[in-house]
Amino acid sequence: MAAPWEDVLRNKAAVEEAARVAVDAALLQGVLMRTEGEPNASDVVNYAPFTLLPSAVPSALFQQAYAVQQDFNLLVDAISQNKEFLEHTLASTIKVDDFTARLFRIYMQVLEEGLAQSVFLGINRSDYMFDCGVDGTPSLKQIEINTIAASFGGLTSRTAAVHGQVLKVLGKSEEASRLLPNNPSKGLALGIAKAWELYGSQSAVVMFLVEEVQRNIFDQRCVENELWNRNIRVIRKRFRDVFEKGSLDDAKRLYMDGQEVAVVYYREGYVPKNYDQQNWEARLLLERSRAVKCPDIATQLAGTKKVQQELSRPGTLERLLPGRTEAVARMRATFAGLYSLDVGEEGDKIAAMAIADPDQFVLKPQREGGGNNLYGEELRQVLEKIRDSPERTSYILMDKIKPQPAMNYLLRAHSPLQVSECISELGIFGVYVRQGREMVMNEAAGHLLRTKAIEHADGGVAAGVAVLDTPYLV
Repeated sequence: MAAPWEDVLRNKAAVEEAARVAVDAALLQGVLMRTEGEPNASDVVNYAPFTLLPSAVPSALFQQAYAVQQDFNLLVDAISQNKEFLEHTLASTIKVDDFTARLFRIYMQVLEEGLAQSVFLGINRSDYMFDCGVDGTPSLKQIEINTIAASFGGLTSRTAAVHGQVLKVLGKSEEASRLLPNNPSKGLALGIAKAWELYGSQSAVVMFLVEEVQRNIFDQRCVENELWNRNIRVIRKRFRDVFEKGSLDDAKRLYMDGQEVAVVYYREGYVPKNYDQQNWEARLLLERSRAVKCPDIATQLAGTKKVQQELSRPGTLERLLPGRTEAVARMRATFAGLYSLDVGEEGDKIAAMAIADPDQFVLKPQREGGGNNLYGEELRQVLEKIRDSPERTSYILMDKIKPQPAMNYLLRAHSPLQVSECISELGIFGVYVRQGREMVMNEAAGHLLRTKAIEHADGGVAAGVAVLDTPYLV
């Protein structure tokens, strides 16, 4: 599965020249992040970390990932509407995981009051790795599906141009011409724009709900600018702004600073540290409103690890999507082995199996954002500690995927240029809009390839481990 630039990797002078060109190309294209030292100001910025060269991706698996994305969109949407499934699936988790429990309480409260929202917008990203099984043939295996604040659709829209320039400088124009166009920022914006249109108020705004620390602002600005280009007004607010200035009228329309909000696009709110008591109250206010939330709280719960594990049980997909036999088969083909650690005989057996052979598994808590999973010895120690406690139900266990590493250079500001053994993760962005019961839009909206050195087990670009990449199909 090697890309055709093994020769380049051994040519130190060519690599050094290409790296200089690459960094300038990234700055020219706007592949940018704010710095750690000044995370809330754009006076000083730097390039977002990326690979020097595009990474080889098997063409058949790339196409498979795109082909199944609309199925996953339908699945996430179906789960978000199935109260009985969410209640049953998360029953054990909410007893031991306070964050999921608080989200679930808001979900139930809003359902009891009656949903004010009639238009639903989903933006998700389904992430995969290429597992080289016993015989070495790569297969597509889903890591997770992110249903809230799925990032890097903006910056990845600008990364292929950087890699194209690098390949040309290295005398590989033909290979450069084979890099695929990719513009998730436009695809995501089309979904937001459709939800805004269906909300039905020309003067209403789209609100990006953003973090206190905004290093990744340029990724968001890419999507924002696509909306401004369609004459849709965008405001950027934090939870604390919503707490202080947000209000609902009698029809549950949401207002911020006197402006009606049509769509709330969350780029925050996916981990416990995003919330204090005021932020929880702000979240409840948003959920009770008529505004289109991306995601609404039911869709956020649909993305939990416990739901992912439940989906792998025989018969679950069929119950959620009756009559869609082909879609079910396409999705199931991407599932890795997933195991429940619920209290009881089955959970006891699974825990013992993982403790006995920890290198075959990944222990996943109910968290988004990278950097949370446990591997190897650390996995064994944690499981030994909680094996007889209900706390183990706040985790799921997954087969460890074993991709084939490849050599590449990972370009990071202020870091030495050195070759690394790397593995990649492919994400496909999905966008859907539903009005009442009718699905109005259901699309795959582009892709994201992230690559990391093999010594880093876990973590994405924002977590500082993986870097942006471009697939080169082989």
